[in-house]
Amino acid sequence: MTSNLKVLQVIPKLGYGGAETGCYDLAHYLPENNCKSFIVTSGGELLKYVDKKKVKLIRLPVHSKNPLLMILNSIILICIILIFNISIVHARSRAPAWSCLLATKITGRKFVTTFHGTYNFKGKFKKFYNSVMVRSNLIIAGSNFIFSHIKDNYSEFIDIKKKLLVIFRGINVDYFDPSTKLEIEEKKLRQKWDIKDNKKIILLPGRLTGWKGQELFLESINLVNIKLGYEAFYVVILGNDQGRNLYKKKLIELTEKYRMTKQVKFIDHCNDMALAYKVSDIIISASIEPEAFGRVAVEAQSMQKLIIASNIGGSNETIDDEKTGLLFKSGDAKSLCDKIIQGFTLDESTLKIMGNEGRKNIIKKFNVEKMCFSTYSEYKKLFN
Repeated sequence: MTSNLKVLQVIPKLGYGGAETGCYDLAHYLPENNCKSFIVTSGGELLKYVDKKKVKLIRLPVHSKNPLLMILNSIILICIILIFNISIVHARSRAPAWSCLLATKITGRKFVTTFHGTYNFKGKFKKFYNSVMVRSNLIIAGSNFIFSHIKDNYSEFIDIKKKLLVIFRGINVDYFDPSTKLEIEEKKLRQKWDIKDNKKIILLPGRLTGWKGQELFLESINLVNIKLGYEAFYVVILGNDQGRNLYKKKLIELTEKYRMTKQVKFIDHCNDMALAYKVSDIIISASIEPEAFGRVAVEAQSMQKLIIASNIGGSNETIDDEKTGLLFKSGDAKSLCDKIIQGFTLDESTLKIMGNEGRKNIIKKFNVEKMCFSTYSEYKKLFN
């Protein structure tokens, strides 16, 4: 019966974020299991990598929060559902989820949502807007932290007939594999970043935005410099400001204040994130608000690198403290400083053991194959 299963995923943009890569991976997994796969999105960098023979792509302005466009999207989605006989519609963001909710109600199709973040709210209207993510037949939480967040904040909107469960996000452990990277590639990337071969690198990946903790990170690096010296290592802040020019300017001013302009490198983008992890010695996730999952921590462990992350949100679930990585007190620059110094003082044998344990942890729990299989299994239950 699953051969008749047709799944339509709807996502605002198909970029490089966790929700987007999860959508992309699942879209290509489904055809391998005799299911038809469709994606509706407004665009994004990952579009050029979609295998058009396996996945049907449809462009719609589903990123828009304009009520009129959301209604128009609903009407077009109804047409798509009926024309292609879609079985299940899976929404991965709030604005398109409202369009999908209306479309599935009218067509009588099954509706799935994935709760990818905490979706902050202050008033009743914003909470109601967020609640669309729990109005589906199947609600997927990306971590136990998100599961608890849903139960604590949206129970009033959850029908007892609807299913809420955790399916951990997953990464491609074949791509994030240190053995696939060549020494000559590492050397070229170091040269591109203008970093000397004999210097260690601390890497902070993630888009430039306040809650990712770049300011806290620079403050902690200043404290490390006071203890170890300015010439001991390089710092790479890897991420685009996505139009937040003032925030990036603020970060640059901080580096000037701490006299770290020659030590800190701001890199907008890297085409090979696995290589970026490989050339680095310590990876940092300094988020001051809880990560729903924390992809950086998972990718770093898969690359057998030392990860240091704040002890909130998804990182508590993906990192086994002192075994596969280190956790520091969230929002505390001194705590992060102490953990970085601890990382620098670990001997090669300990680092190797932690790296091996980290990769085992990811392969066992957070492999993309496991994520896709679990989601596909839930689709089948819903469909049958």
